Amino acid sequence: MNCVICRTPGIDGCIQLMNEYRMLNNIRHHSLVVAQVADALFCGLEDGTQSTPLLDRKLIITGALLHDIAKTPCLEETCDHAALGGQICEEHGYPEIGAIVREHVILQDHDPDRYRSGLFNEKEIVYYADKRVRHDEIVSLEERLIYILDHYARDDQRLQKLIRENFERCLILEEALFTILPFRSDELEARVRFPQPPPGKEFDPWD
Repeated sequence: MNCVICRTPGIDGCIQLMNEYRMLNNIRHHSLVVAQVADALFCGLEDGTQSTPLLDRKLIITGALLHDIAKTPCLEETCDHAALGGQICEEHGYPEIGAIVREHVILQDHDPDRYRSGLFNEKEIVYYADKRVRHDEIVSLEERLIYILDHYARDDQRLQKLIRENFERCLILEEALFTILPFRSDELEARVRFPQPPPGKEFDPWD
């Protein structure tokens, strides 16, 4: 997916797309935190690793901001929000972002050998960052897994099995990432800087 010049909409363009597809405010908050986590991962990898030349920071941030672009349409009628989100991004002329969005739930190219070589791509950074954010709170993979099983699988044994398998793959990715990153997985939140709202006012990242 890496390219010399990847076309991205920029922050203003991301907000326009969020408005166009009626992204709910809680999903905007989630997307902003995922983008902050993804950027913290990028910055950590940037320090003396082989992966840096292959990663596009703008692509990571915009991919994270738009990873749930189809959530509202898919809440209104049952659909695969990752697949529809990828299609939406492609239709707007952002195929590289579309590829990230399409695989933010399940990666198609799970490659532990490449991970162990210290090589990661933008899809994997956004995929992992999303797994570490429950609503707008940074949590462990274990905490996120419990939440997803409770809210999306419940008594569906087949779906539970698929979700657990996906998280097992994510654990392998996490182990490889934090072998290289200059901080531990439980220190990730400390690497993300959150602006503080004025007293008595809820923080709105889109003000």
